[in-house]
Amino acid sequence: MGLGWFGAPEHNRWLAEEMQALLRHGRAARVPAGFGWIGPDGAVDASRPVELWITGRMTFAFSLGTLLGVPGCRRYADHGVRALSRALRDRTHGGWYSAVGHELDAEGHGVPTREAARKECYQHAFVMLAAAAATAANRPGAHELLAEACRVVEAHWWDESYGMPIESYAVDWSDPEDYRGLNAAMHTVEAFLATADVTGDPVWLERAVQIIDSAVNVHARDHDWRLPEHYDTAWRPRLDYNEDAPDHPFRPYGATPGHGLEWARLTVQARAALVGRRLSAPDWMLDAAESLFDRARVDAWRVDGGPGFVYTTDFDGRPIVHERMHWVVCEGISAAAAIRQALLDDGRGEIEVELYEHCYRTWLDYAEEFLIASPGVWWHELDSSNAPSARTWDGHPDIYHALQAVLMPRLPVWPSMAQAIAEGRLDRPSSAPPVEEHGRGSRRRGLFGRG
Repeated sequence: MGLGWFGAPEHNRWLAEEMQALLRHGRAARVPAGFGWIGPDGAVDASRPVELWITGRMTFAFSLGTLLGVPGCRRYADHGVRALSRALRDRTHGGWYSAVGHELDAEGHGVPTREAARKECYQHAFVMLAAAAATAANRPGAHELLAEACRVVEAHWWDESYGMPIESYAVDWSDPEDYRGLNAAMHTVEAFLATADVTGDPVWLERAVQIIDSAVNVHARDHDWRLPEHYDTAWRPRLDYNEDAPDHPFRPYGATPGHGLEWARLTVQARAALVGRRLSAPDWMLDAAESLFDRARVDAWRVDGGPGFVYTTDFDGRPIVHERMHWVVCEGISAAAAIRQALLDDGRGEIEVELYEHCYRTWLDYAEEFLIASPGVWWHELDSSNAPSARTWDGHPDIYHALQAVLMPRLPVWPSMAQAIAEGRLDRPSSAPPVEEHGRGSRRRGLFGRG
Protein backbone atom coordinates (compact mmCIF):
# COMPACT_ATOMS: atom_id res chain seq x y z
CA MET A 1 0.00 0.00 0.00
CA GLY A 2 1.35 3.45 -0.86
CA LEU A 3 5.14 3.56 -0.89
CA GLY A 4 5.38 1.04 1.92
CA TRP A 5 6.89 3.20 4.66
CA PHE A 6 4.53 1.99 7.37
CA GLY A 7 5.87 -1.24 8.80
CA ALA A 8 8.87 -1.39 6.46
CA PRO A 9 11.84 -2.82 8.42
CA GLU A 10 14.34 -0.11 7.48
CA HIS A 11 11.82 2.65 8.16
CA ASN A 12 11.06 1.20 11.58
CA ARG A 13 14.81 0.92 12.17
CA TRP A 14 15.19 4.66 11.45
CA LEU A 15 12.32 5.47 13.80
CA ALA A 16 13.83 3.26 16.50
CA GLU A 17 17.28 4.81 16.16
CA GLU A 18 15.85 8.31 16.43
CA MET A 19 13.78 7.26 19.44
CA GLN A 20 16.88 5.96 21.21
CA ALA A 21 18.81 9.12 20.30
CA LEU A 22 16.06 11.28 21.78
CA LEU A 23 16.20 9.31 25.02
CA ARG A 24 19.99 9.69 25.15
CA HIS A 25 19.70 13.43 24.58
CA GLY A 26 17.01 13.76 27.24
CA ARG A 27 19.32 12.42 29.95
CA ALA A 28 21.09 15.77 30.01
CA ALA A 29 17.98 17.32 31.60
CA ARG A 30 18.35 15.52 34.93
CA VAL A 31 18.92 17.74 37.97
CA PRO A 32 18.39 16.91 41.67
CA ALA A 33 14.82 18.28 41.78
CA GLY A 34 13.59 16.75 38.54
CA PHE A 35 14.32 17.60 34.90
CA GLY A 36 15.46 21.02 33.75
CA TRP A 37 15.22 22.95 30.49
CA ILE A 38 17.92 21.89 28.01
CA GLY A 39 19.45 25.00 26.47
CA PRO A 40 20.90 25.56 22.99
CA ASP A 41 24.26 24.14 24.07
CA GLY A 42 22.77 20.81 25.16
CA ALA A 43 23.17 21.51 28.88
CA VAL A 44 20.52 22.47 31.41
CA ASP A 45 19.77 26.20 31.41
CA ALA A 46 20.55 27.19 35.01
CA SER A 47 18.56 30.42 34.67
CA ARG A 48 15.29 28.49 34.37
CA PRO A 49 13.65 26.60 37.23
CA VAL A 50 12.64 22.97 37.25
CA GLU A 51 9.16 23.17 35.74
CA LEU A 52 6.43 20.66 36.50
CA TRP A 53 5.38 20.17 32.87
CA ILE A 54 8.91 19.36 31.74
CA THR A 55 9.52 16.94 34.61
CA GLY A 56 6.18 15.27 33.85
CA ARG A 57 6.94 14.99 30.15
CA MET A 58 10.43 13.61 30.70
CA THR A 59 9.18 11.09 33.26
CA PHE A 60 6.62 9.98 30.68
CA ALA A 61 9.35 9.70 28.05
CA PHE A 62 11.70 7.64 30.21
CA SER A 63 8.83 5.42 31.33
CA LEU A 64 8.21 4.66 27.64
CA GLY A 65 11.93 3.98 27.25
CA THR A 66 11.75 1.60 30.20
CA LEU A 67 8.82 -0.25 28.64
CA LEU A 68 10.72 -0.44 25.35
CA GLY A 69 13.68 -2.04 27.12
CA VAL A 70 16.15 0.77 26.44
CA PRO A 71 18.98 0.29 28.97
CA GLY A 72 19.41 3.10 31.47
CA CYS A 73 15.89 4.49 31.17
CA ARG A 74 14.70 2.89 34.41
CA ARG A 75 16.85 5.11 36.62
CA TYR A 76 15.65 8.26 34.81
CA ALA A 77 12.01 7.17 35.04
CA ASP A 78 12.49 6.43 38.73
CA HIS A 79 14.15 9.80 39.25
CA GLY A 80 11.13 11.46 37.66
CA VAL A 81 8.68 9.55 39.84
CA ARG A 82 10.64 10.54 42.93
CA ALA A 83 10.76 14.19 41.86
CA LEU A 84 7.00 14.25 41.25
CA SER A 85 6.32 12.42 44.52
CA ARG A 86 8.55 14.63 46.64
CA ALA A 87 10.49 17.57 45.16
CA LEU A 88 7.63 19.15 43.21
CA ARG A 89 4.75 18.07 45.44
CA ASP A 90 3.11 20.69 47.67
CA ARG A 91 3.10 19.00 51.08
CA THR A 92 1.05 21.81 52.63
CA HIS A 93 -1.87 22.26 50.25
CA GLY A 94 -1.65 19.18 48.03
CA GLY A 95 -1.12 19.04 44.31
CA TRP A 96 2.12 20.12 42.70
CA TYR A 97 4.14 23.30 42.45
CA SER A 98 4.55 24.72 38.95
CA ALA A 99 8.29 25.23 39.48
CA VAL A 100 11.05 24.67 42.01
CA GLY A 101 14.77 25.35 42.12
CA HIS A 102 17.27 22.86 40.75
CA GLU A 103 18.61 21.80 44.16
CA LEU A 104 16.81 20.12 47.04
CA ASP A 105 16.63 21.56 50.55
CA ALA A 106 18.17 19.89 53.58
CA GLU A 107 15.14 17.60 53.93
CA GLY A 108 15.21 16.56 50.29
CA HIS A 109 12.30 18.74 49.11
CA GLY A 110 12.15 21.21 46.26
CA VAL A 111 12.17 24.93 46.94
CA PRO A 112 9.30 26.73 45.16
CA THR A 113 10.31 29.62 42.91
CA ARG A 114 8.36 32.73 41.95
CA GLU A 115 6.91 30.78 39.01
CA ALA A 116 5.12 28.57 41.55
CA ALA A 117 2.63 31.27 42.59
CA ARG A 118 -0.19 29.42 40.84
CA LYS A 119 -1.16 25.80 40.27
CA GLU A 120 -2.05 25.03 36.67
CA CYS A 121 -4.23 22.35 35.11
CA TYR A 122 -1.90 22.13 32.10
CA GLN A 123 1.03 21.21 34.31
CA HIS A 124 -0.95 18.81 36.50
CA ALA A 125 -2.09 16.94 33.37
CA PHE A 126 1.52 15.93 32.78
CA VAL A 127 1.81 14.59 36.32
CA MET A 128 -1.14 12.30 35.60
CA LEU A 129 0.26 11.28 32.19
CA ALA A 130 3.70 10.57 33.67
CA ALA A 131 2.23 8.61 36.56
CA ALA A 132 0.10 6.50 34.19
CA ALA A 133 3.11 5.67 32.01
CA ALA A 134 5.30 4.90 35.02
CA THR A 135 2.54 2.68 36.41
CA ALA A 136 2.38 0.79 33.11
CA ALA A 137 6.16 0.37 33.47
CA ASN A 138 5.67 -0.79 37.11
CA ARG A 139 8.12 1.74 38.52
CA PRO A 140 8.48 2.10 42.31
CA GLY A 141 6.05 4.65 43.71
CA ALA A 142 4.21 5.11 40.41
CA HIS A 143 0.95 3.47 41.52
CA GLU A 144 0.79 5.77 44.54
CA LEU A 145 1.64 8.80 42.42
CA LEU A 146 -1.15 8.00 39.97
CA ALA A 147 -3.65 7.46 42.78
CA GLU A 148 -2.71 10.88 44.20
CA ALA A 149 -2.98 12.53 40.79
CA CYS A 150 -6.46 11.06 40.38
CA ARG A 151 -7.49 12.38 43.80
CA VAL A 152 -6.22 15.86 43.00
CA VAL A 153 -8.09 15.92 39.68
CA GLU A 154 -11.31 14.87 41.43
CA ALA A 155 -10.88 17.46 44.16
CA HIS A 156 -9.77 20.49 42.13
CA TRP A 157 -9.56 20.21 38.36
CA TRP A 158 -12.75 18.58 37.14
CA ASP A 159 -15.76 20.89 36.71
CA GLU A 160 -18.74 18.55 36.51
CA SER A 161 -21.14 21.37 35.60
CA TYR A 162 -19.42 21.84 32.22
CA GLY A 163 -17.70 18.49 31.83
CA MET A 164 -14.45 20.42 31.39
CA PRO A 165 -11.37 21.19 33.50
CA ILE A 166 -10.68 24.33 35.52
CA GLU A 167 -7.61 26.31 34.45
CA SER A 168 -5.61 27.47 37.50
CA TYR A 169 -5.65 28.46 41.18
CA ALA A 170 -3.46 30.23 43.66
CA VAL A 171 -1.06 27.84 45.34
CA ASP A 172 -3.53 27.28 48.22
CA TRP A 173 -6.40 26.43 45.79
CA SER A 174 -8.04 29.82 46.29
CA ASP A 175 -8.63 32.41 43.54
CA PRO A 176 -9.63 30.24 40.55
CA GLU A 177 -8.60 31.98 37.35
CA ASP A 178 -11.22 33.87 35.33
CA TYR A 179 -10.16 31.97 32.21
CA ARG A 180 -10.57 28.60 30.57
CA GLY A 181 -8.30 27.21 27.86
CA LEU A 182 -8.41 24.38 25.35
CA ASN A 183 -4.68 23.74 25.67
CA ALA A 184 -5.07 22.54 29.25
CA ALA A 185 -8.23 20.66 28.29
CA MET A 186 -6.44 18.92 25.43
CA HIS A 187 -3.61 17.61 27.59
CA THR A 188 -6.16 16.59 30.21
CA VAL A 189 -7.77 14.40 27.53
CA GLU A 190 -4.41 12.77 26.84
CA ALA A 191 -3.84 12.11 30.55
CA PHE A 192 -7.37 10.76 31.03
CA LEU A 193 -7.05 8.34 28.11
CA ALA A 194 -3.76 7.00 29.46
CA THR A 195 -5.18 6.69 32.97
CA ALA A 196 -8.28 4.86 31.72
CA ASP A 197 -6.08 2.27 30.03
CA VAL A 198 -3.76 1.73 32.97
CA THR A 199 -6.39 1.63 35.72
CA GLY A 200 -9.29 0.12 33.82
CA ASP A 201 -11.54 2.80 35.32
CA PRO A 202 -14.01 3.91 32.59
CA VAL A 203 -14.73 7.28 34.22
CA TRP A 204 -11.53 8.71 32.73
CA LEU A 205 -12.50 7.65 29.23
CA GLU A 206 -16.01 9.04 29.72
CA ARG A 207 -14.58 12.39 30.79
CA ALA A 208 -12.10 12.45 27.92
CA VAL A 209 -14.94 11.94 25.46
CA GLN A 210 -16.95 14.71 27.17
CA ILE A 211 -14.10 17.15 26.67
CA ILE A 212 -13.61 16.11 23.04
CA ASP A 213 -17.34 16.41 22.38
CA SER A 214 -17.32 20.01 23.65
CA ALA A 215 -14.16 20.98 21.75
CA VAL A 216 -15.30 19.41 18.50
CA ASN A 217 -19.06 19.72 18.39
CA VAL A 218 -19.52 23.02 20.20
CA HIS A 219 -16.43 25.00 19.26
CA ALA A 220 -14.66 23.54 16.20
CA ARG A 221 -17.84 23.15 14.14
CA ASP A 222 -18.92 26.71 14.97
CA HIS A 223 -15.62 28.12 13.65
CA ASP A 224 -15.14 26.17 10.42
CA TRP A 225 -12.90 23.66 12.24
CA ARG A 226 -10.55 26.36 13.58
CA LEU A 227 -10.53 25.85 17.32
CA PRO A 228 -10.73 28.92 19.57
CA GLU A 229 -8.14 28.49 22.31
CA HIS A 230 -9.43 30.90 24.94
CA TYR A 231 -12.70 31.12 26.90
CA ASP A 232 -14.40 32.69 29.88
CA THR A 233 -15.52 30.57 32.85
CA ALA A 234 -18.76 29.66 31.06
CA TRP A 235 -16.77 28.39 28.06
CA ARG A 236 -17.73 31.27 25.79
CA PRO A 237 -14.94 31.97 23.27
CA ARG A 238 -12.70 35.01 23.79
CA LEU A 239 -11.50 35.47 20.22
CA ASP A 240 -9.45 38.60 20.95
CA TYR A 241 -7.54 37.10 23.89
CA ASN A 242 -3.80 37.88 23.81
CA GLU A 243 -4.12 39.87 20.59
CA ASP A 244 -1.06 41.78 21.77
CA ALA A 245 0.90 38.55 22.45
CA PRO A 246 0.44 36.52 19.25
CA ASP A 247 3.52 34.36 19.80
CA HIS A 248 2.74 33.34 23.40
CA PRO A 249 4.12 29.81 23.97
CA PHE A 250 1.00 28.53 25.73
CA ARG A 251 -1.81 31.04 25.05
CA PRO A 252 -1.25 32.56 21.59
CA TYR A 253 -3.81 34.77 19.91
CA GLY A 254 -5.98 33.24 17.19
CA ALA A 255 -6.18 29.62 16.09
CA THR A 256 -3.33 27.17 16.55
CA PRO A 257 -3.27 24.62 13.70
CA GLY A 258 -0.95 22.34 15.63
CA HIS A 259 -3.64 21.91 18.24
CA GLY A 260 -6.11 21.02 15.50
CA LEU A 261 -3.79 18.17 14.54
CA GLU A 262 -3.43 17.13 18.17
CA TRP A 263 -7.20 17.14 18.75
CA ALA A 264 -7.59 15.05 15.58
CA ARG A 265 -5.24 12.41 16.97
CA LEU A 266 -6.89 12.39 20.40
CA THR A 267 -10.33 12.08 18.81
CA VAL A 268 -9.45 8.91 16.91
CA GLN A 269 -7.67 7.53 19.98
CA ALA A 270 -10.75 8.09 22.15
CA ARG A 271 -12.95 6.55 19.45
CA ALA A 272 -10.70 3.48 19.30
CA ALA A 273 -10.81 3.21 23.09
CA LEU A 274 -14.61 3.13 23.00
CA VAL A 275 -14.63 0.50 20.27
CA GLY A 276 -11.97 -1.55 22.05
CA ARG A 277 -14.10 -1.62 25.18
CA ARG A 278 -17.19 -2.63 23.20
CA LEU A 279 -18.81 0.73 23.90
CA SER A 280 -20.71 2.79 21.36
CA ALA A 281 -18.48 5.28 19.55
CA PRO A 282 -20.40 8.32 18.24
CA ASP A 283 -20.65 8.46 14.46
CA TRP A 284 -19.13 11.94 14.30
CA MET A 285 -15.72 11.12 15.76
CA LEU A 286 -13.76 9.86 12.75
CA ASP A 287 -15.22 12.43 10.36
CA ALA A 288 -14.48 15.19 12.87
CA ALA A 289 -10.87 14.05 13.21
CA GLU A 290 -10.46 14.19 9.44
CA SER A 291 -12.03 17.67 9.32
CA LEU A 292 -9.71 18.99 12.03
CA PHE A 293 -6.72 17.48 10.23
CA ASP A 294 -7.75 18.97 6.89
CA ARG A 295 -8.34 22.45 8.29
CA ALA A 296 -4.93 22.51 9.98
CA ARG A 297 -3.18 21.18 6.89
CA VAL A 298 -4.84 23.63 4.48
CA ASP A 299 -4.47 26.66 6.76
CA ALA A 300 -0.92 26.13 7.92
CA TRP A 301 1.24 23.90 5.69
CA ARG A 302 3.34 25.75 3.05
CA VAL A 303 1.04 28.78 3.08
CA ASP A 304 3.75 31.46 3.06
CA GLY A 305 6.00 30.35 0.23
CA GLY A 306 8.09 27.68 1.93
CA PRO A 307 7.75 24.31 3.63
CA GLY A 308 6.63 24.16 7.23
CA PHE A 309 3.58 24.88 9.36
CA VAL A 310 2.91 28.44 10.51
CA TYR A 311 2.34 28.66 14.27
CA THR A 312 -0.97 30.57 14.34
CA THR A 313 -3.69 31.95 12.05
CA ASP A 314 -6.69 34.21 12.44
CA PHE A 315 -10.21 32.82 12.17
CA ASP A 316 -10.23 33.28 8.41
CA GLY A 317 -7.10 31.15 8.09
CA ARG A 318 -4.62 33.99 7.47
CA PRO A 319 -1.20 33.37 9.07
CA ILE A 320 -0.28 35.50 12.09
CA VAL A 321 2.93 34.00 13.47
CA HIS A 322 5.03 32.44 10.70
CA GLU A 323 7.61 30.69 12.89
CA ARG A 324 7.65 26.91 12.58
CA MET A 325 7.37 25.05 15.90
CA HIS A 326 8.77 21.53 16.01
CA TRP A 327 5.83 20.27 18.04
CA VAL A 328 3.38 21.14 15.25
CA VAL A 329 5.20 18.93 12.73
CA CYS A 330 5.44 16.19 15.36
CA GLU A 331 1.70 16.33 15.96
CA GLY A 332 1.09 16.29 12.21
CA ILE A 333 3.18 13.14 11.89
CA SER A 334 1.38 11.50 14.82
CA ALA A 335 -2.08 12.53 13.62
CA ALA A 336 -1.44 11.30 10.07
CA ALA A 337 -0.27 7.93 11.40
CA ALA A 338 -3.19 7.62 13.83
CA ILE A 339 -5.94 8.57 11.36
CA ARG A 340 -4.45 6.31 8.69
CA GLN A 341 -4.48 3.39 11.11
CA ALA A 342 -8.01 4.22 12.29
CA LEU A 343 -9.21 4.11 8.69
CA LEU A 344 -7.48 0.79 8.10
CA ASP A 345 -9.01 -0.58 11.30
CA ASP A 346 -12.38 0.40 9.84
CA GLY A 347 -11.65 -1.57 6.69
CA ARG A 348 -11.05 1.44 4.45
CA GLY A 349 -9.00 1.05 1.30
CA GLU A 350 -5.80 2.43 -0.17
CA ILE A 351 -7.41 5.50 -1.75
CA GLU A 352 -8.86 6.66 1.57
CA VAL A 353 -5.56 6.42 3.43
CA GLU A 354 -3.40 7.84 0.63
CA LEU A 355 -3.63 11.45 1.87
CA TYR A 356 -2.43 10.48 5.34
CA GLU A 357 0.45 8.40 3.98
CA HIS A 358 1.49 11.32 1.79
CA CYS A 359 1.34 13.80 4.68
CA TYR A 360 3.25 11.42 6.94
CA ARG A 361 6.09 11.01 4.45
CA THR A 362 6.19 14.71 3.61
CA TRP A 363 6.26 15.90 7.21
CA LEU A 364 8.78 13.31 8.37
CA ASP A 365 11.03 14.29 5.46
CA TYR A 366 10.64 17.93 6.53
CA ALA A 367 11.64 17.05 10.08
CA GLU A 368 14.69 15.16 8.85
CA GLU A 369 15.77 18.04 6.61
CA PHE A 370 15.12 21.04 8.83
CA LEU A 371 14.36 20.09 12.44
CA ILE A 372 16.78 17.32 13.37
CA ALA A 373 20.06 19.08 14.05
CA SER A 374 21.70 15.77 14.94
CA PRO A 375 20.28 12.43 16.09
CA GLY A 376 17.99 13.11 19.06
CA VAL A 377 18.40 16.90 18.93
CA TRP A 378 15.44 18.69 17.37
CA TRP A 379 15.29 22.43 16.87
CA HIS A 380 12.18 23.55 18.77
CA GLU A 381 11.59 26.58 16.55
CA LEU A 382 12.50 27.72 13.05
CA ASP A 383 11.81 31.03 11.34
CA SER A 384 9.83 31.37 8.10
CA SER A 385 12.95 30.50 6.09
CA ASN A 386 13.47 27.36 8.22
CA ALA A 387 16.55 28.68 10.00
CA PRO A 388 16.77 28.12 13.79
CA SER A 389 14.91 30.79 15.75
CA ALA A 390 14.26 31.59 19.42
CA ARG A 391 11.34 34.02 19.24
CA THR A 392 9.20 31.73 21.42
CA TRP A 393 11.32 28.67 22.30
CA ASP A 394 15.01 28.79 23.15
CA GLY A 395 16.97 25.56 23.19
CA HIS A 396 15.58 22.02 23.33
CA PRO A 397 13.32 21.96 26.41
CA ASP A 398 12.07 18.36 26.21
CA ILE A 399 11.68 15.30 23.98
CA TYR A 400 7.95 14.58 24.47
CA HIS A 401 6.51 15.55 21.07
CA ALA A 402 9.36 14.15 18.99
CA LEU A 403 9.40 10.87 20.90
CA GLN A 404 5.69 10.35 20.26
CA ALA A 405 6.13 11.22 16.59
CA VAL A 406 8.63 8.39 16.07
CA LEU A 407 6.60 5.92 18.14
CA MET A 408 3.05 6.56 16.95
CA PRO A 409 3.60 4.98 13.49
CA ARG A 410 4.64 1.74 15.19
CA LEU A 411 1.72 1.47 17.61
CA PRO A 412 -2.04 0.89 17.44
CA VAL A 413 -4.49 3.74 17.89
CA TRP A 414 -5.61 2.07 21.13
CA PRO A 415 -4.54 1.38 23.80
CA SER A 416 -2.62 4.52 24.63
CA MET A 417 1.12 4.57 24.10
CA ALA A 418 2.48 3.26 27.40
CA GLN A 419 -0.16 0.58 27.79
CA ALA A 420 0.24 -0.52 24.16
CA ILE A 421 3.99 -0.99 24.65
CA ALA A 422 3.39 -2.80 27.95
CA GLU A 423 1.11 -5.23 26.13
CA GLY A 424 3.68 -5.99 23.43
CA ARG A 425 1.92 -4.01 20.69
CA LEU A 426 5.02 -2.34 19.25
CA ASP A 427 5.08 -2.94 15.48
CA ARG A 428 1.63 -4.52 15.72
CA PRO A 429 -0.42 -1.44 14.86
CA SER A 430 -3.66 -3.07 13.75
CA SER A 431 -6.68 -2.55 15.99
CA ALA A 432 -6.53 -4.18 19.39
CA PRO A 433 -8.59 -7.33 19.96
CA PRO A 434 -11.65 -7.15 22.21
CA VAL A 435 -11.07 -6.40 25.89
CA GLU A 436 -11.69 -10.00 27.01
CA GLU A 437 -8.81 -11.18 24.79
CA HIS A 438 -6.53 -8.26 25.58
CA GLY A 439 -5.01 -9.23 28.92
CA ARG A 440 -6.99 -6.59 30.74
CA GLY A 441 -7.67 -8.78 33.75
CA SER A 442 -4.02 -9.30 34.59
CA ARG A 443 -2.65 -6.00 33.30
CA ARG A 444 -5.24 -3.35 34.04
CA ARG A 445 -7.96 -4.46 36.41
CA GLY A 446 -8.06 -3.39 40.00
CA LEU A 447 -4.96 -1.24 40.47
CA PHE A 448 -7.06 0.99 42.71
CA GLY A 449 -9.81 -1.48 43.54
CA ARG A 450 -11.88 -0.58 40.50
CA GLY A 451 -12.51 -2.87 37.56
